[in-house]
Amino acid sequence: MEDKCETIQEFVAELKEWYEYDTGHFKTNFNAAVAGVKNPPADTDWLVYYDWKGKGIEDLCAFLVEWYDWLPKVETGLNYIQKFSWLYYKNDAGLNFIKSDQAKTMMRQYVTLRGNYMDSEGSWPLVVEWIDELGEKLMSEFKKTRSDQFKNFNDFFIREIRDEVRPLAFPNDDTVVTAPADCIINMIVDDLTERTTIQAKNVSLNLNQLLNGSKHAQKFIGGTAVSCILMPNTYHRFHSPVSGQVIESNADVMGDYFGIKNFPDLLDKGDVGYGYDYSDFEVFRRGYLIIQTPNYGLVGMIPVGLNTVGSVVFNAPFKRITSSDPPAPIAKGEQVGYFKYGGSLNILLFQPGRFPSLNFLVREKIGVINTNCEVSAATKWVDSGITINAGDGVELRYSGGTWKASPDSGFVDAAGTPDFTAKQGYTLPGENEGALCGRIGPDGAVFLVGRKTGFTAETSGELYFCINDDLSCEYGAGFSDNIGSVYVTVDITPAKK
Repeated sequence: MEDKCETIQEFVAELKEWYEYDTGHFKTNFNAAVAGVKNPPADTDWLVYYDWKGKGIEDLCAFLVEWYDWLPKVETGLNYIQKFSWLYYKNDAGLNFIKSDQAKTMMRQYVTLRGNYMDSEGSWPLVVEWIDELGEKLMSEFKKTRSDQFKNFNDFFIREIRDEVRPLAFPNDDTVVTAPADCIINMIVDDLTERTTIQAKNVSLNLNQLLNGSKHAQKFIGGTAVSCILMPNTYHRFHSPVSGQVIESNADVMGDYFGIKNFPDLLDKGDVGYGYDYSDFEVFRRGYLIIQTPNYGLVGMIPVGLNTVGSVVFNAPFKRITSSDPPAPIAKGEQVGYFKYGGSLNILLFQPGRFPSLNFLVREKIGVINTNCEVSAATKWVDSGITINAGDGVELRYSGGTWKASPDSGFVDAAGTPDFTAKQGYTLPGENEGALCGRIGPDGAVFLVGRKTGFTAETSGELYFCINDDLSCEYGAGFSDNIGSVYVTVDITPAKK
């Protein structure tokens, strides 16, 4: 298989042939991976779990076909990546399989097929769903806001932001480094080494590999690395953090598409990537550029495509610059390129003594408070800890998780199940059993939240959430047999004084 399969059916047929003849030890390595599968953490969300124990080639092929046909939602964009990662989670045999030449070819071909699908008109209905889930407020930040303005899902995924929404910080002060993307900054490490993988604050980086053997790699020894992770629902173009001249770049450093040892740890409870071992990213699909600043030395920028990202695209002026080419001028905030669908990050590199910490001036943004509330299915009326005032604009959005209101209904998301209608004595009679409900104040009128709702508050009080279930055990076990949780994002626009 040399990127020649044009359909998912051809792809799985080739995999089955590999398995039958143990091509490149494909069968041997896959069977060993399955035999070594470890149990996931006890609190793993059912929505992102897949049991690989005892699975065979038919199961692998069926899983990949199901993944290929799957249309990711805003809140479930990384689900299948996590499901696949249980095959090699803390499993040496699993990592040996996924990093074998045969499996690398398999995943490169799969990512190509999946990318072609996201580039096709067939993926366009997903644009409508994402625009609806992101909501009018978030979409207003972009140049195009309507589904009919996009050709396919990847066209939407790399949507451009309006310049006035992200004004450049301190445009005339070259000492100020700006964020390369809409991202979570989760790691700052000093004392980098060139080749040896030496642990520094739980993080390993191999500069020589990250920069693909560049002669400039040694200049960052003892310097600082800053990691900036982009989540699937954010703006996916990346920009230069400083002004200067690009003296070297390569947009096409081929590498692995899968194989993060502990991918679930990267996303652990929203603390994305903190303390993660970044040595994994030295061999992932990526590009890099090195910027010579006028007075502050070299700055490196390494856009990395995480699992399933085969598309790290640089704008034309920065695609390939070698020592024999004239440097390309670049301005702070200038767009460098973009990632197509999937998770991704940027790693910034600074020379020794140039970037020892993050510094802020008074009234500058230093972070975003988490507005993601967990609502347990087993608890009646969970207090969100958020106070609503009369006149406030309120938007509530389901952001992940599943729960179960009864053994018969099975796991559902915040919309509940249309197969069972809530009776009198339930949280909200007449609506789907298992749906997410809300109220303002301990005695406020109950309203349906579901996957998304918005309103102007008529009263003031604490915001409460609850699953739609039998409150007084009138029809059975009530809340005592409920399992799971869902997460809801709360967005409040304060009433104008």
